[in-house]
Amino acid sequence: MSIRFHRDPAVTPELRDGVCALWADVSNAGGAVGFVPPVTREDIRPELVKHLAAMAEGRARLIVGQDASGTPLATAFVYANTHRLMRHWLWVYSVMVHPSLQGQGVGRELMAAVEDAARDTEGIRGLRLTCRGGTGADRFYGSCGYKEVGRVPDAIKVADDDYRDDITMWREVA
Repeated sequence: MSIRFHRDPAVTPELRDGVCALWADVSNAGGAVGFVPPVTREDIRPELVKHLAAMAEGRARLIVGQDASGTPLATAFVYANTHRLMRHWLWVYSVMVHPSLQGQGVGRELMAAVEDAARDTEGIRGLRLTCRGGTGADRFYGSCGYKEVGRVPDAIKVADDDYRDDITMWREVA
């Protein structure tokens, strides 16, 4: 399947609903993107609206991978850092690849598109993201050139008896 990556697409109802569906699919497949399954699209929608509002305000960008019909199958939101001493790096949030495409290189293509967007942004020297421990996401990001730069033990509670580390990863892009 051919996936094309786009930066800053027009947010149409179809794109909005497609990203919401993707987020629910990834979450329900066990993806660590801010929720614990089971979730519905309605559970996801308020978080998506926050990202869309940030895009409308110019604080965030969307990188989306779509198939030929325009269905979103991979996404990442890239945020400008607003702290005056940290404007030289960007935050990366909600990195998702549809479960049916995981392990096929789409995640690497998505992260390359994120890096390209960062390189095309004047003054940006790095990317920072966090991921949930115990999922293997840190190994994936490591294979994409990110380095672990911090870890907070048991900072993420996914169940009454299941706490995970919050891992901070960094990649230079300059």
